[in-house]
Amino acid sequence: MVNLVAAQKPLLHGLMKMAGVQPYTVNIEPGTSMSFWVPNKTIKKAKKGEKKTTINKEYLLDKPTKPVVVLVHGFAAEGIVTWQFQVGALAKKYSVYIPDLLFFGGSTTDQTDRSPTFQAHCLAKALAKLGIDNCVVVGFSYGGMVAFKLAELYPGLVRAIVVSGSILAMTDSISESNLSRLGFSSSTELLLPDSVKGLKALLSVATHKKLWFPDRLHKDYLEVMFTNRKERAELLEGLIISNKDRTIPRFPQRIHLLWGENDRIFNVELAYNMKEQLGDNATFQGIEKGGHLVHLERPCVYNRCLKQFLASLHADISEK
Repeated sequence: MVNLVAAQKPLLHGLMKMAGVQPYTVNIEPGTSMSFWVPNKTIKKAKKGEKKTTINKEYLLDKPTKPVVVLVHGFAAEGIVTWQFQVGALAKKYSVYIPDLLFFGGSTTDQTDRSPTFQAHCLAKALAKLGIDNCVVVGFSYGGMVAFKLAELYPGLVRAIVVSGSILAMTDSISESNLSRLGFSSSTELLLPDSVKGLKALLSVATHKKLWFPDRLHKDYLEVMFTNRKERAELLEGLIISNKDRTIPRFPQRIHLLWGENDRIFNVELAYNMKEQLGDNATFQGIEKGGHLVHLERPCVYNRCLKQFLASLHADISEK
């Protein structure tokens, strides 16, 4: 029987290519590679006799010519599925890059480190190989934690960050209180469902409005999107840090918290507290009738807010 989610992938990929991006694999180091969607204009097929790039021997690679925006996905889907409604809205004015974090999409490693720090290091190395030396990073949920870590470790690379439905770090107390409030026994039960019932439970807390899909579609989504289950469970374990090890970095970048006001996984109270902790460089903007998946539930509003923030960064440079 045909998997309906897998069958729709070629259509989605075709639409993304029309929007201005195409798939590309970056070999970071032996045993570690990261799949991306990159701007069409930055790569071309190498002709016979032309010098090819060292990171992908079939293509020539050009540096982006527009300001770079990197979109980092969450835990329940790969990059292009997560950000499918943002690519077309941004591609005209920005060079849009959508990575798949390790063990999502086609990204993989033979290293054993499962921390957000390792994800951030690998992402930074991949961006450098793509010729990117300055960018704005937009991170959702798990991707927001990676974005925060990337901004902390590579302040010269990350000019600003936009974070939706995420936190600086997942402490054991935040994890326990969130799971208790939502009615789940573990992060794996919440974020790595292995049944139609489990996936429905995840979607029910991730969205503001109740969605209905046939069980067949839920089953097909589980088969396609929840691969590498062992490694992803290890990623969830690698997220948790002790309360006593928690620190608040001093970020030099502007940070914009763009939130669904009805987010049940990381509610607005967490966002307000985080804004206070981050200081004057942080701003908060809520979107009504949006849950954790606000960028999918209310894409037009989300895109408008995101573009306004990106435009304000350009205005800041012009004033200087």
